[in-house]
Amino acid sequence: MEILNIIDMVQFKTFLMVLMRISIVLFMLPVFSSNAFPAMLKAGFAMVLSLVLYTVVPVDLTRFPEDAVSTGLMIGAEVLIGLTLGLCLRIFLGSIQLAGQIIGFQMGFAMINVVDPQTGANVSIMDQLGYWVGLVVFLLLNGHHVMISALVDSFTLVPLGFFMMAQPMLAKMMELMAHLFLLAVKIGAPVIAALMFVSAGFGLVAKFSPQMNVMIVAFPVKIIVGLFLFGLSLEIIAIVTRDYIPEFKKILMYLLLFAGGG
Repeated sequence: MEILNIIDMVQFKTFLMVLMRISIVLFMLPVFSSNAFPAMLKAGFAMVLSLVLYTVVPVDLTRFPEDAVSTGLMIGAEVLIGLTLGLCLRIFLGSIQLAGQIIGFQMGFAMINVVDPQTGANVSIMDQLGYWVGLVVFLLLNGHHVMISALVDSFTLVPLGFFMMAQPMLAKMMELMAHLFLLAVKIGAPVIAALMFVSAGFGLVAKFSPQMNVMIVAFPVKIIVGLFLFGLSLEIIAIVTRDYIPEFKKILMYLLLFAGGG
């Protein structure tokens, strides 16, 4: 038991509190919460990141829980912080998925689904294509650095075990959710408009040439037009993602500021 004497209890408590927030927040973020990453790998990454940060981030040890109730309340507060940070990115990626789902429906892919490796649910093939393109561009432009930086700053802005749902936070969340639909329309508008004109064109063909089987001809044409234009729209997704990353940092800091009491 003498080996336990070499462990500084103050440092050990600090490490546990830092590990609690980092592990919970990382498991809430879209990039790190994917089921495609092994749980042991995510746990190891949280452990390494905690070892790097626990000596430099400010931690109030008076908040260290001494009983099960206090521990549960602290975990609940950290879960809310993780949900707040993760929701900002999920809303942005959700706008890309919404645009892809609308485009897929216009192309006739309403019944064609694939298995999402992150959640195991059946999702539209077009929204998954747009989602992964947006996520790859987000990572290539160091968006994950912004998330980790915000996680480090959260120790200064939000005390451990504390979370306040202020009115400005709710207003900002509502604004982000409203922006989701606007951004989805901006991304999918060119393809949606082109497919609408294709449908209108085949409608005129069916009117003036009833002997043509429009249903058989229109289906492959809409798929070809939709895939071609959606491939060009991937550039729009890259541009929108690039412009969102600087704003993403400001949004995270704004929410963390009010979560810590303003």
